[in-house]
Amino acid sequence: METLIKVSQFILSLSFLIVLHELGHFIPAKLFKTRVEKFYLFFDYKFSLFKKKIGETTYGIGWIPLGGYVKISGMIDESMDTEQLKEEPKPWEFRSKPAWQRLIIMLGGVTVNFILGILIYIMILNVWGEDYVATTDVKNGFSVPQIFEKYGFENGDQILRVNDQQPFNVMSVNKELFLRDVQNIEVKHSGGITEKINLPEDIGLTMWTNGIMEPFVPRFNAVLDSIIPDTPAAKSGLKNSDKIIAINGNSIQYWDEFTTAIQNNIDHKQMTLTVLRNGNNISINVTPAEDGKIGVSPFINDVVKYNHKNYSFSESVPKGTLKAYWTLRDYIAQFKYVFTKKGATALGGFGTILSIFPNKWDWHRFWGLTAFLSIMLAFMNLLPIPALDGGHVVFTLYEMISGRKPSDKFLEKAQIVGFIFLITLLLYANGNDVYKWITGKF
Repeated sequence: METLIKVSQFILSLSFLIVLHELGHFIPAKLFKTRVEKFYLFFDYKFSLFKKKIGETTYGIGWIPLGGYVKISGMIDESMDTEQLKEEPKPWEFRSKPAWQRLIIMLGGVTVNFILGILIYIMILNVWGEDYVATTDVKNGFSVPQIFEKYGFENGDQILRVNDQQPFNVMSVNKELFLRDVQNIEVKHSGGITEKINLPEDIGLTMWTNGIMEPFVPRFNAVLDSIIPDTPAAKSGLKNSDKIIAINGNSIQYWDEFTTAIQNNIDHKQMTLTVLRNGNNISINVTPAEDGKIGVSPFINDVVKYNHKNYSFSESVPKGTLKAYWTLRDYIAQFKYVFTKKGATALGGFGTILSIFPNKWDWHRFWGLTAFLSIMLAFMNLLPIPALDGGHVVFTLYEMISGRKPSDKFLEKAQIVGFIFLITLLLYANGNDVYKWITGKF
């Protein structure tokens, strides 16, 4: 049932975005009296699940859920139907229209997606508001990885300012470090000393290379929440709710102190854990497995106070627009990591998109993901690749600037090259998903 709910949300979101994207092409085409032969949700190779002709346009649903399309007369598109190009241009054909009209038709889809993303974010903020964590509402401060300690950060730091400004939501600092230009962070160390720490320009790349996507994690006590069966922890006698108070005689309090001790035990030697159980101190010996782990997960204490802010409609408009802007900017910023070795292996397809939808129906989460996917779809379609809207836009702009229209033969070959590239990329990305599923890395 959970899988069905997840798949249903994915298909509903994708269908909603595809139909509105294609409407973005359809409406200006009709306004400029350009004939639209087909309007399809999903692709209909060989046959359709549903189709009905109304006027000059056939509306339908295909069986291949990889997108959708509108087939405009006289346009070289993904259908690769070039028979009509052998005849003289007709007044209702795309190729007969002025370049500025063709440009508007091609930009219609991405324009709708950008506007849709903004409208959804406005709606979300107006209906649900948003949660945030103030800088003073992380009770025990943050724990940081060892690689961040060389910059001057310490476990227990409280974040006061980012780029000399107090953050609205201090929990967003990890994303800002990774995707935005964070030059400095002002912290208050556990000893009470305040320090402004300057960061290198490539801090995002450092996080990506070392697999540290959340360097700042709220600090919580070393209390066990669950014990994985058939692991060193289970065999040693550790139990849920045990509070670890010492390792090899060295007192600890927080979970990061426990994980650091485990990581520093590079030879995987036997360790003596002192735990507090039912008011009594108990010593337990445990030897980590070959991967260095013992098989426990923590109980995340209530150490973070979440606040909530509601927005009136007038407040949600600028706030939602700004959220859409940062969503686009952050997505563009992370695009550079795709061209690294690690980024190539992390590239995902439909399985990756499906995985971000929740197992339970949640309209708040659904609309948030739909807004993100709408903006992502707009950006991806604007890439200057033949077979995408951006490729058509580039050729049309070239024509408008140079006064020379690319030949139909050139456009046909460019469309084929772009289509082959996109199919190859699609197969590679979805192949990564299959590999992750087989290896259990999803």
